[in-house]
Amino acid sequence: MKFDDIYQFFQAPPPFYLNKELAVCYVLAVLSRGDSYGTELINLLETEYPTYRLSDTVLYSALKFLEEEQIIEGYWKKVEGRGRPRRMYQIKSEMAQQAQDLTRLWYDYVRNHSTVVHSNGLAPSHN
Repeated sequence: MKFDDIYQFFQAPPPFYLNKELAVCYVLAVLSRGDSYGTELINLLETEYPTYRLSDTVLYSALKFLEEEQIIEGYWKKVEGRGRPRRMYQIKSEMAQQAQDLTRLWYDYVRNHSTVVHSNGLAPSHN
């Protein structure tokens, strides 16, 4: 290892995989904007938060938890151009306040853990 390797790590850190707790809050943050489905939840995370990733296993564990706690509900929707219906998820209206509280935890987390990239894309020089 060299010092350059350390700077490189912080310049382009490896993706961070969400745990179930973060995934639950992230899912609710997305669903608070509108109904969604599994693949879209994973793709949106990578688009909106490029340093974060979400595995199928953790996502579906989070969705199952939210359904069991009756915060969200799933329904099947036929999508144009797709052979089989897609499992969509939405926040139950009577659980909107709890969903909002958990959504706030997600936004607080990413605000406090966002990676800072220098505007020139280079690591600061240390003499």
